[in-house]
Amino acid sequence: MEKLLQSSRILVILTIIVCAASACLLYAASVSIVYGIIVDTVMAIPVKADEGKRLAVKLLKVLDTLLIALTFQIIASALYRLFLTRTVERDKGLLKALDIKSFHDLKITLMQVASVILVILFLEQAVEVGATLETLYFGLAIGFVVLASMIAARLMNH
Repeated sequence: MEKLLQSSRILVILTIIVCAASACLLYAASVSIVYGIIVDTVMAIPVKADEGKRLAVKLLKVLDTLLIALTFQIIASALYRLFLTRTVERDKGLLKALDIKSFHDLKITLMQVASVILVILFLEQAVEVGATLETLYFGLAIGFVVLASMIAARLMNH
């Protein structure tokens, strides 16, 4: 049984590779999308409020994608440092900046990043669709998820 558990490090390495590759792909896609937005904007500078709103929504969606890429990067870095490095090396770089010292800290950080992503999704909806009943329901749903996430994070700290 112990040999089986020792070989599970391969699964952690596989998870790290997949997360890092996902982050790189999302970063590259974001750069490409921003380049396209810049080219489109320079070719046809927005002159109406609706065009400006559409530009804002496009940029918010890129920000959302970048935050998801950052989430994958955090997961990859944290898993590598928490499960594959020596204890001395764990207090450096990204994990030190995010104060991730355990798997528990990683979960809380991911819940916080997910909350920010949800808020950005709501902002996209509000700008794109406007003040509708659907937007209200969407905002309430996101509010409940963020609240539940905050309560769970506080309870996990105790």
